[in-house]
Amino acid sequence: MDNRDEVRDFLTTRRAKLTPAAAGLPDVGRRRVPGLRRAEAAALAGISVEYYAKLERGALAGVSASVLESLARALRLDEAERTHLFDLASAADGTSALARPRRRSTARWSPRPALQWALDAFGAGPAIVRNGRMDLLATNTLGWAMHSSVYASLEAAGGGNHPNFARYTFLDPDSRRFYPDWATAAATCVSILRTEAGRDLHDKGMHDLVGELSTRSEEFRALWTSHDVRLHGAGTKHFHHTAVGDLVLAYESLEMVAEPGLTLTLYAAEPASPTAQALTLLSAWAATERPTTPSTADDTERSPAP
Repeated sequence: MDNRDEVRDFLTTRRAKLTPAAAGLPDVGRRRVPGLRRAEAAALAGISVEYYAKLERGALAGVSASVLESLARALRLDEAERTHLFDLASAADGTSALARPRRRSTARWSPRPALQWALDAFGAGPAIVRNGRMDLLATNTLGWAMHSSVYASLEAAGGGNHPNFARYTFLDPDSRRFYPDWATAAATCVSILRTEAGRDLHDKGMHDLVGELSTRSEEFRALWTSHDVRLHGAGTKHFHHTAVGDLVLAYESLEMVAEPGLTLTLYAAEPASPTAQALTLLSAWAATERPTTPSTADDTERSPAP
């Protein structure tokens, strides 16, 4: 992933998505491509067409924060897109690498005992830890139980250190059962990966994952080229578990200060709801089905911190 290419494709796709009407401009003349013309985007940003064209060719190195803000406002970027634009600009300057905590080349990650205790103490619902590449690194018992098919997919593929949500979503047909709204789950997965990639375009693990999925999944390839990004903080997700049926779970995702680059996600069901009853059954199911030494205990490399 080359920074100039990423910037060019991101800005081009954002401009293509913005209609004149949405930007408060008259729709004059025949348009050869969707969205705003470069001259219109430049006028909205308060910069010259020549300078805008230079930015859209990928030249973000040295661009001031005020120009980036003007560009974000002109293209009506949401908070995730604005953050992504600033991440790309930092990468172009080389400052993003300086801001990330240094990672030892041989470092391996496994949950600290206190972290595992904290996960296990959360009994209200599933709790998981993942990195930016969507590797599932640690869980409580309900977290393992909810994602048992994700772990089974890893074993069916020949094993490895850790399951990966992106591989499961795009390479395992079972994911279309697990995610009832598979299209939304797939788009969310790719947008999270795209957001993470913008934070560090030189992450070899991300390069390898994107390359693998692009080669093996046409659906991933199409979503990746859309350059959509998102901040994945809170919301509601729908799942279907083979043992207990449908689950509707609220979630909260938290960046882990003590473990830069990792995200803790807590799931909870509405009290007295069918999903709350299903979680009780799932807990009982996990007590008999969970391996003594689940694959979550395996060491795994930490994704670079944002």
